[in-house]
Amino acid sequence: MSRKCEVCGKGQVSGNKVSHSMRHTRRKWNANIQSVKVNDNGTVRRANVCTRCMRSGKVTRAI
Repeated sequence: MSRKCEVCGKGQVSGNKVSHSMRHTRRKWNANIQSVKVNDNGTVRRANVCTRCMRSGKVTRAI
């Protein structure tokens, strides 16, 4: 499963993990992507959607 939202395009972000001694190592933050059934123009299909889009009502979930 790709770590990218099909609605808004939110995906993985990279940066540095900074320890107490200020050492920098690379790390990544994954978006909270869920595979849900969505109602897309009357047809039901599976989509990878972030939880922010589900909460804001940008997708209509199929039951």
